[in-house]
Amino acid sequence: MKSTWIAKIEIDKSNKKAVYMQIADEVISAIKRGLLQSGETLPGTRQLALLLKVNRNTIIKAFDILLSEGWLHSEERKKIFVSDKLSITPPVEKKELHPDATEIYRNDLIFFDDGLPDVTCTPIKELARAYRRIFTRKAKWQIMNLASELGDEKFRYTLSGMLNANRGMHTSASQLCITRGSQMALYLTAHSLLQKGDHVLIENPGYRPAWDAFISAGATLIPVPVDQDGIQVETIIAMLKKKRVKAIYITPHHQYPTTVTLSLARRLQLIELSNKYHFTIIEDDYDNEFHFGQRPIVPLSAYEETINYVYIGTLSKLIAPAIRIGYVISSPHFIARVGKLRKIIDMQGDAVMEQSILDLIVSGELRRHQKRMLNHYKAKRDFFSHIIDYYLKDKVTYEIPDGGLAFWLKPTNATNLFQLKNTVNTQLISFYTPDRFSHDHPIMGLRLGYASLPEPTLEEGIRVLSEHL
Repeated sequence: MKSTWIAKIEIDKSNKKAVYMQIADEVISAIKRGLLQSGETLPGTRQLALLLKVNRNTIIKAFDILLSEGWLHSEERKKIFVSDKLSITPPVEKKELHPDATEIYRNDLIFFDDGLPDVTCTPIKELARAYRRIFTRKAKWQIMNLASELGDEKFRYTLSGMLNANRGMHTSASQLCITRGSQMALYLTAHSLLQKGDHVLIENPGYRPAWDAFISAGATLIPVPVDQDGIQVETIIAMLKKKRVKAIYITPHHQYPTTVTLSLARRLQLIELSNKYHFTIIEDDYDNEFHFGQRPIVPLSAYEETINYVYIGTLSKLIAPAIRIGYVISSPHFIARVGKLRKIIDMQGDAVMEQSILDLIVSGELRRHQKRMLNHYKAKRDFFSHIIDYYLKDKVTYEIPDGGLAFWLKPTNATNLFQLKNTVNTQLISFYTPDRFSHDHPIMGLRLGYASLPEPTLEEGIRVLSEHL
C-alpha cells in the first residue's frame, strides 16, 4: 500500500475549519493528484488516527463525508477503498493572462457563448406588427395603467394553456408569475423559499447565476456530481440522511453545462425523495423549446406525484435574449408570496411586451417561429458535430446533444483550459473557462454554444482550437 499521501497531509488546528473536514479535503486532493489510485485500499481508522495523531472519531467523521460524497466506497465487513467509479483528470490551475497581455475584445472576435440563440432569426417583423396592433385597439389606453404584479392575466392564462398542451403540465393562471427573464424568476424563488442557513443541493458542474441567487438568500450550497444520467441520486440519498435539505436545483432536460438528460429512473427517485423528505424541487427548464427528438421530456413538475416544486422557464431563448420574459410556476400560495416580493422590487412586468407576445401566441406566429428555429438549429447542430469530428477527432470526447444550443466537450488529454483561452485569444477566439460552472475545483470541460454563430465562423473557431488542444 502506498503511504506517501499520508505524509503530505497537513493539519492546522488553529484553522477554523474542523480537523475532520481538513482530513477529508486532503484525501480528496490526494485522489485528484493521483497519489491515491482508483480501487486502492486505505488504512483502517485506528491506524490512520495513530499516523495523523488525531482521535479515531475524527477519522470516522472524515470517512463518513468521503463515503457520502462518493470519493470512497466500502464493502460490508471489509476495508475502505478509493471509488473505482471516478474519472479523475489532473487539476487545472487557473492562470491569469501574461502581465504584458490584455484579453482581446473586438467585433471580429469569435466567441463561443454558452448557448445563446441566433438573434439574426428574431421575428422582428412579427413582433413589430403585434406592437402596432396593440396601439390601434380601441381600448389601448388600458395597458397604460398599472397591472398585476404577477403579469397580465390573459397572458398568464394563455401561457398556462400552452404549457399544459406542450409540456403535459397541469397549471392555471393563478399558479404563474411572469418575470423579466429567468434570472429574476430564480431570485424571486430563492428569496420567497429560502432562509439563512437552509441547505440547497445543486448540480456540479452547474449554473452559477442560480447559485448566486440562493447564496443571496442566505442558503448553504451542497454540490452533487453529475454523470451521464444526470445528477447522482445515490449521493443525494446519502446527503438527505445527514442534513435537512430545503431544496434541490436541477436542469434536468438538458443539464447545464453538460447537456445530459436526467434519466427516467432518477426522475422518479427524485420525486419520491422530495415527497419523503419534504424538500422543494426547483426545476429550471431553460431551453425546453429546442428538442430534436420525438418529443421533449416531460418536466418533473408535470408528474402528478410531484408535491413540492417550483418550475422556471423563459421565452427569451425562443424569441431573443433582449426579450426578458420568464415565468415561475408553483402552488397558488407560493406564487402569492413571489408576487408580494416582486411588487417590492418591480411593481409589474412589461405589459406592452406581454401583450405583444400574447398576440404572437394567439395568432400562431410564435408556434411557426419555433418550428422554423427547430429545423434551423438541428441543421446547425449537425454541422457543428461534423466539424468537431473533422478537426478535433481523438482530441475531445462528446455526445451529440438531443436538444439545446450548446455542446459539452471533454479534452482527451490533460489541458489547462485557462491557458488555452489565453493562447487562442491572440487569434481572436474565446470561450468560457471552467470556473463559470464549477462549484469548487475547475471541472475539465468546454461548453461551446453553436446557435449564435454562422457556420463559417464556427468552423474557423474549431479549426483554431484544434491547433492548440
